[in-house]
Amino acid sequence: MKKITITCLAFFITLVALVACSKGGNTNPGGGGGGGGTRTFSCAGITPKFAADVQPILTTVCSINSNCHAAGSTNSGGPFTNYTEVNAKKSNIRAAILAGTMPQTGSISQAQVDAFICWIDSGAPNN
Repeated sequence: MKKITITCLAFFITLVALVACSKGGNTNPGGGGGGGGTRTFSCAGITPKFAADVQPILTTVCSINSNCHAAGSTNSGGPFTNYTEVNAKKSNIRAAILAGTMPQTGSISQAQVDAFICWIDSGAPNN
């Protein structure tokens, strides 16, 4: 009986910990949810473009200025210097931004998060 009680208690504590630590959110385009991460986003009123909105973020936050994902990078995900490289890893990038694991150094503004996530959620067009 004592083993059952301890097992049930351990299960309950684990369940409570999982629920308390999870970040619920809406992962639909424009949904504004955290997608299971620590960041939220909103696509309301914006239509981000790769050249005008995403590429500058790559340059200032991800690759050139940080050297994390510059040309020849061996970091997880490799280099993110152009459309082809980013498009190939867009799902991983999206998850890492929303989880708060990217960028690892420096910071990313809410407007940059919105632009990047909403660009991916709109199909990541090469525009």
